[in-house]
Amino acid sequence: MSRQRRLQWGEAEPAPLEHPFRDSLLVYGGLAVVIVVIAWVSGGPVGKAALIAAGFFVLASVWSLVRWRRRLRRQGER
Repeated sequence: MSRQRRLQWGEAEPAPLEHPFRDSLLVYGGLAVVIVVIAWVSGGPVGKAALIAAGFFVLASVWSLVRWRRRLRRQGER
């Protein structure tokens, strides 16, 4: 007979990242570069794409910063 395995939810939490905000900035920077590269490859206006990519990077970074600060504040209240 085979032995059945059971899923155990919520047992182990993933280890926290050492530099979560820095990691987020690296991902957003990479996505901003992808925006510019796609514009360049498709023959679109690279200057306009660079402005859009810069705006994306700034907005995403601010959103990420606010989210991390809220999370840290909630953890401090516990």
